[in-house]
Amino acid sequence: MTVFAIITFGISLIGICALFILKYWETGTGRVLAPVMRQEADERARELKERLFHLRADVAHMGPLLVLFVRYLIHEGALAFAGFARIMEAQAHRLAELVSHQHTFVPRETKSEFLKRVSEHKNGGGQA
Repeated sequence: MTVFAIITFGISLIGICALFILKYWETGTGRVLAPVMRQEADERARELKERLFHLRADVAHMGPLLVLFVRYLIHEGALAFAGFARIMEAQAHRLAELVSHQHTFVPRETKSEFLKRVSEHKNGGGQA
């Protein structure tokens, strides 16, 4: 990308220098190179300038509409990302289930007497 930019800049610089050299040559000799083509190019440049001026006024009125459009795009993007996150959550659970050696997780009874007593007390079964 940088090489393309450097080449474009170099060609543009050479073109601008060529235009200055052409103008210097025309001023020195008093001759004008391709006067009809220059007149036509000048006219097209004026038309383009006028169109851009009118376009600038139209774009100024489009500001609020553009804000609404961008807001809509952001909203839709957030909804799409939420859907993607939901799908990824389900896939993560599937992967965890697949990787674990217990494909259907069933908690076992604890072997510790202390933990059994705490569990009974917590559940209201152990009246102390």
